[in-house]
Amino acid sequence: MTKNHEPTVQELFDLTGRVALVTGASGYLGSAMARAIAEAGATVVASSRNIERAVSVAESLPSPTGARHYGVELNHMKEASTRRGFASAVEKAGGVDILVNNGHEGLAKDWTTVTHEEFTRQLANASGYFLLANLLRDHALERRVKASVILLGSMYGSVGSYPDAYEGICAANSVAYQALKGGIIQMTRHLAVCWASTGVRVNCLSPGPFPNPNVSKELVDRLSKKSPFGRMGVPAELKGAVLFLASDASSYVTGQDLIVDGGWTAW
Repeated sequence: MTKNHEPTVQELFDLTGRVALVTGASGYLGSAMARAIAEAGATVVASSRNIERAVSVAESLPSPTGARHYGVELNHMKEASTRRGFASAVEKAGGVDILVNNGHEGLAKDWTTVTHEEFTRQLANASGYFLLANLLRDHALERRVKASVILLGSMYGSVGSYPDAYEGICAANSVAYQALKGGIIQMTRHLAVCWASTGVRVNCLSPGPFPNPNVSKELVDRLSKKSPFGRMGVPAELKGAVLFLASDASSYVTGQDLIVDGGWTAW
């Protein structure tokens, strides 16, 4: 982008010729975000802890510009797997310009039952996010190109949950998860200011209530009553947000937490 050229809206959101690595791309939200980026013209490298799932996702993605998609095995909870997975993405696609750190190892334990070991392991998700982001930064500097890093946070990184919504149905939202997501939001800010001069942007995308189809109807009903919209989000409602952060439409945006929560945190 230059002073003498004002890009059109179509140009700003066009990802043709770029490569995005989307971790956890076979997941409920990850698959929608991978589709959004593919629909914008990018080559997508879909990663999963299971290579068969990763390849299946890659093969299912649209390709309006003829871009080829790839699947790689990557477990961000393991350093060696993370490094191998990123190197494989670079080898297959020829480079990576966009990273969507969406992979997540969950924990169904609230503050009453979580152990010290489980709490510590949950926080290790952030270590994986940092390593991947740092690998992309080094890769972008080596290639002398700009890059975009998107970390997945959560509305629960900014506000507490409602214990009464979960009572009698399942464990309340995990305290370790909320500590993790709050840390990811702060890590976004830290890396953004440290890397801004290199042309590597770092932003956070924080979904609100997007329960997967396996969540009980009673819990969904209770959570819906907590939302200004009176309903839960659906994966397609993250597509515009992730495309904005991945593309030149957000070229002057870094260090921000974009919350897509139907107004949950505005109460």
